[in-house]
Amino acid sequence: MIIVDMHRDIAYDAIDCDRDYRMSIAESRRLETGISHPRRRGKSATGLPDAIAANIAFVGATLFVEPQDFKPWGGLNPLAHALSSYSTPQEAHDVAMKQLEYYIQLAASNSNVRIVDSRTDLDAVLATWADGADPAKRQQGMIILMEGADPVIEPSQFGTWYERGVRILGTSWSRTRYAGGTQAPGPLTDLGRQLLKEMAKFNAILDVSHMAEEACMESLETYPGPLIASHANPRAFCNTDRHLTDEAIKLLAKRDGVMGLVLLSLFWKTDWKPGEPIHVDRIADAVDYICQLTGSNRHVGIGTDWNAGMGTDEYPNDFDTVADLWKITNALRMRGYSEADLDAITSGNFLRKLREGLPE
Repeated sequence: MIIVDMHRDIAYDAIDCDRDYRMSIAESRRLETGISHPRRRGKSATGLPDAIAANIAFVGATLFVEPQDFKPWGGLNPLAHALSSYSTPQEAHDVAMKQLEYYIQLAASNSNVRIVDSRTDLDAVLATWADGADPAKRQQGMIILMEGADPVIEPSQFGTWYERGVRILGTSWSRTRYAGGTQAPGPLTDLGRQLLKEMAKFNAILDVSHMAEEACMESLETYPGPLIASHANPRAFCNTDRHLTDEAIKLLAKRDGVMGLVLLSLFWKTDWKPGEPIHVDRIADAVDYICQLTGSNRHVGIGTDWNAGMGTDEYPNDFDTVADLWKITNALRMRGYSEADLDAITSGNFLRKLREGLPE
């Protein structure tokens, strides 16, 4: 059994937070001991060697840029020494391009990393995880996901980003020129509607995470291509506009979409206070909730958001490193979930959407 983690800010973590994804967790923690950094919180919790050892076979590797006028919400840090911030579309473009180049170089210099921009790439990575394959040659497939569309200078430029490997795009983080977002209510803008038309030409995957409710519902109703929420929780568990309403979850399911549960503690309880314990059973409760709401196990997966400078202090008490993701399956197994159910939730559902959206 493998895990598809559909949301990781790996390039941002390397560039803004000086965390080297190639290192083991133990080595990162050793080097960080006693050293403060304005963009890091808590002990390092992930690294490529540990992720592969934990059977995390695919990640949604993000291009994530922060607007300079961002006003912190939900306990997030203000922009202290953020290298990946922008005030103009050109600046957003340049920062995202730098992050994309990071992934390209990471894959070029490491045989255990492969950028996945086709079904052929997907199958090649899966082959390294087959029974009998050499464990030393296992690969982590990275699907490039743009979080917040401002790096796309104008809708017609999406094709250029697609040619360079972007296969998933979310219009929003906070407000962008394309749509309302978290704590920035609003619909898709006219530019946003044009962007979705451009994306549809390539059958690109649209990520509705962080969209404001009005923009989210319009996208779910109108976008003809594959749909996911790479990292979002049910609003019933954390009643803020960062998460999906029951109506949005049901419409996502009607479109055969998948939502990846995001593990940040502040996203698991309304008015969560730092230090307040969150445990794995809360995550299992959410899996149950989505399965019951949609009548199927087809629409839930994992999207940890386990980067962006955030370490162990930011995640539920049961999680110290990425290896602890398997505690979710243990909790679900105790509730009677079958191995086939668990395989769908940990990887099968998102693999289905990737097959749907990736070109041959």
